[in-house]
Amino acid sequence: MLESRPIAVYGAGGFAREVAWLITAARADPPYRMVGYVDESPGTELLNGQPILASGTIKERFPGCAVAVAVGDPGLREKLARQATEEGFRFPTLCHRTVEMSESVSLGEGTIICAGSILTVDIDVGRHVHVNLDCTIGHDVRIGDFTTLSPGIHVSGNVHIGRGVYIGTGAVIINGTIKEPLVIQDRCVIAAGACITKSTVGPGLYAGVPATLKKSYS
Repeated sequence: MLESRPIAVYGAGGFAREVAWLITAARADPPYRMVGYVDESPGTELLNGQPILASGTIKERFPGCAVAVAVGDPGLREKLARQATEEGFRFPTLCHRTVEMSESVSLGEGTIICAGSILTVDIDVGRHVHVNLDCTIGHDVRIGDFTTLSPGIHVSGNVHIGRGVYIGTGAVIINGTIKEPLVIQDRCVIAAGACITKSTVGPGLYAGVPATLKKSYS
């Protein structure tokens, strides 16, 4: 039997607990072994049976420990990933064993793909991307670093999603074309249940069916 590798989860919220569960069912050889949560305010209480520890404590107790940054907010996740990098941690890519994807899918370091998701062909997913439960991602999709796909999102083919985008639960993104992909620009927020039918015009909040710009971000 292969020896397991230690891994800790940055964060102590709901998604962090879900990622801790994912680790127990992840595609990994050798497997990972959850050793605790990393939080700025470590406590004495256990979270679902695991300790909440400072990053320095994790490094001391578990040399070579990997970390998964399990924070939904793209900006905060980028900040924590930068901090963890400076502290010398490494970031595995985590996929639940029920995820279906072809060999032509590329996943960046630190990316997390949750149970029930399907990624088809010729897809490029950046670093520290979160694809939550039951998402579908079609052919020729590009997803930038630190983007979050909430549960139940459907991304059709020939869509390019920028860096630090947040897409709410149940949103749908209609397909582009090879010559003219549908583009969601950096730092956009797509509201839950929205239907994106054309490229965004700049960073901002998009909502509705079809989705329109509700608020611009400078």
